[in-house]
Amino acid sequence: MAQFDGMTSEAAMHGGEFRADALCEMGLKYATGRGCSIDLVAAHKWLNIAAIKGSDRAAELRSDVAASMSKMELAAALRAAREWMTMH
Repeated sequence: MAQFDGMTSEAAMHGGEFRADALCEMGLKYATGRGCSIDLVAAHKWLNIAAIKGSDRAAELRSDVAASMSKMELAAALRAAREWMTMH
């Protein structure tokens, strides 16, 4: 199965839908550099998608991450989330 940014898509999916908690974990991974380099754009992207899918925790964490980002980084993260959502 194809990789989903370090985790298998099977682990992130449940019943054909990407799970908000798995997406939130992806955001935390990039925000903290757990097993990868810290990437705030990727962190915000995954936390934003998780928040859209209903994760209150992700919405809070997304705000914390956004406070550390430049406007250009934030725009890139929002664009990446929008692109991912249109593909999935």
